[in-house]
Amino acid sequence: MTTTTYHHGDLKNALIKAGVEILESEGLGELSLRKVAKQAGVSHAAPYSHFADKQALIAAISTEGYKQLYNQIESVIKLHWEDPETLLIETAWAYVQFALNAPDRFKLMFSGVLEKEYAEFVEISQENFSQLLKVVEACQQTGVLKSGSSDVVAVSVWSTVHGFTSLLLEGQISHTVLEKASLKDLLILII
Repeated sequence: MTTTTYHHGDLKNALIKAGVEILESEGLGELSLRKVAKQAGVSHAAPYSHFADKQALIAAISTEGYKQLYNQIESVIKLHWEDPETLLIETAWAYVQFALNAPDRFKLMFSGVLEKEYAEFVEISQENFSQLLKVVEACQQTGVLKSGSSDVVAVSVWSTVHGFTSLLLEGQISHTVLEKASLKDLLILII
C-alpha cells in the first residue's frame, strides 16, 4: 500500500478532523498520528509538522471541541439573554446536546488525559468557564440562582449538569425514568 503525499491547504484541521473520526469510530486507544495521517491521506510524517506527539493531537481535538461548545452556548446567550431563567435552561441543554452529539469528544475533553498544559486548550477551557460565569451572574441578578460567589455557584451548576450528562452518556439513567420524562424535563428538575 502506498500513501500519496501532497500539499494540503489546511493540514492541521484535516488532521484534527481525521482524529475525531478515528476517536468516534475506534476509540481513544486506537488514535495515533500514523492512523490520523492515513485517514487524512497524507504521509505518516506529515502530522509531525503540527503535532509533536499524540498528546498534542489530543489537546488539539479537545481544543476544537471546546471551541464548538463555546460557539453553541454563545448562540444560546445571544438568543435568550433577556430571559435569565430560559437562558440557564437552554445553556444547560446546549451542554447536554453537545455531549450527546459528540460523546467521545466530550469524554475526551473532560477526561484529564492531557499530561501537560497546552496554552490554547487552557485558554479556551477558561473562556468556556467565563461564559458560564456570565450566565450565572445574569441569573443571580434576577434571583433565578442564589446569590453568592459567582464562581462557586458556577461550579455547582456545572457539576450538576455535568453529572447528569455523564450519567446519561454512561446509560445510568433508568429506562423507566426516561419513559416518564424527557431528557430536557429531567434537566430542568435538577437546575
